[in-house]
Amino acid sequence: MLELTSDWFDIKGDLQFTFDIIASLILFFLIFHFQKQGYRNKEKQSKIGLQVKRFIKRKKLIAVILVPFFFILALNTLVQWFSEVSFSSNTLPSFETINNLFFDDFFTVLILVDVILLLISFFYTDKFHKIIRNSGFVVSTILIRLSFGVSGYISTILIVVAVLFGLLIIIIHNLYEKEQFT
Repeated sequence: MLELTSDWFDIKGDLQFTFDIIASLILFFLIFHFQKQGYRNKEKQSKIGLQVKRFIKRKKLIAVILVPFFFILALNTLVQWFSEVSFSSNTLPSFETINNLFFDDFFTVLILVDVILLLISFFYTDKFHKIIRNSGFVVSTILIRLSFGVSGYISTILIVVAVLFGLLIIIIHNLYEKEQFT
């Protein structure tokens, strides 16, 4: 709960709120740069080989399968939550663990799918920089998943580190490709 007093930095809840706001700005900045690094221009996309097109097709198929799966997962989570918050129960679930309702399972599935995609990518490339990039994205997803198991500052730090790690992976990958093709 926020308390608007002159002792803002002495109150743990207010300090956590300030930390979360700063972390949100940092995440927005990191995600902006991640998107910028991940952008491929039209010229580069036209040079995509047949094997990469097959890999992209498989990734799209997995994404199409995941959409209804995540919808069912969310619906199941909602039903379970409603059953815990029934009128016969006098206790409400803790709001501190509200993220654990859906996102624990969501990120567990994402990690499994990321690992499957990583394994599938081995059939399409043996270039180590591509494999390291894909592995780095799995590590980022694992760090985000780990953040749900802790609370407070550590949770926020893990999320920022996950995005920063992903950004550094893609920057290094892009530098490698630039050096390799010039």
